[in-house]
Amino acid sequence: METVWFIIWGVLWGVYFILDGYDLGAAALMPVIAKSEEDRKKIYNSIGPFWDGNEVWLITAGGVTFAAFPGTYATMFSALYSALMLVLFALILRGAGLAMREETQNPSARKIWDALFFVGSFLAALLFGVFFANIFKGVPIDGEGVFHGNLFTLLNPYGLMGGLLFLVFFFMHGSIWLAIKTDGDLYDRVAQKARRFWIALLALSIIFLTFTASLTDLYGNYVSSPLLFVIPLITVISLVVTGLFIKKAAWVKAWFASATYIFSATMFGLIGIYPSLMPSSIDPAFSRTIHNTASSPLTLKIMLGVVLVFVPIVIIYQAWIHKLFGGKVKGDKSAYHEGY
Repeated sequence: METVWFIIWGVLWGVYFILDGYDLGAAALMPVIAKSEEDRKKIYNSIGPFWDGNEVWLITAGGVTFAAFPGTYATMFSALYSALMLVLFALILRGAGLAMREETQNPSARKIWDALFFVGSFLAALLFGVFFANIFKGVPIDGEGVFHGNLFTLLNPYGLMGGLLFLVFFFMHGSIWLAIKTDGDLYDRVAQKARRFWIALLALSIIFLTFTASLTDLYGNYVSSPLLFVIPLITVISLVVTGLFIKKAAWVKAWFASATYIFSATMFGLIGIYPSLMPSSIDPAFSRTIHNTASSPLTLKIMLGVVLVFVPIVIIYQAWIHKLFGGKVKGDKSAYHEGY
């Protein structure tokens, strides 16, 4: 059961990065691609109906960590409290900016909310990358789960490289989403950005994987079980296919290919640390694993039933929302406000 829940945990994170990734990326790009008030409203309208539903997957991933692996949850939220609070505050800023912008007609106030929207989205994308890169590398925790470091310990070169990688693939994913949802000059700009971000992501992926081989033990499980190499193979193929679809301006196909890249890249990293959930860089024996931090077998079985019932409901709801608010957006008064 522990392995089943590890897979569920990984899937939830992968789905979260796919869905919230496009709106984080689109929001973080706004100062670069939005040249007018109409452009900004189009970006808000392309995100508005979906962002809060997308964050449900983050809550679910956190809830699964708490319910299935409470020992890991306790260590994570004590050892990495500062970093996780920064992520939380960034998401709050993003949500506040998005929700409050249309409540005022004052141009100066709107600029403030726009800035919060951008800063929150940018920081969240960056910090998620820093967080997971450090998980892959290993966190300095001892046998009692005490963190031997501080916030700046996480801002090491490999952690920052992970943050940059996350930023760029969110940028690409968000650009593709905006290409689907917009038209006119804004479309031309995001289409151009998507092509450039794909090239940057290809280069960064190669660099990150090279440093991963020397700085982490992520490849150990793959070497011991070569069949697992199908995961990184899918990651590479999906990234190449994304580039081909971007070149052809087949944006819906490009989005699904990009989603496949994000999901398979997430699973590649998490399978690499299995059975650990939070590896220790001090001593592997101190790592928080699926075995030494899991809930009781009865709890895991009950929670599995809950997940099998409610996760499909969330998927159906989100599919309906995406269909309901499908098509190109306009630059008028925020349509997402009316949708609420």
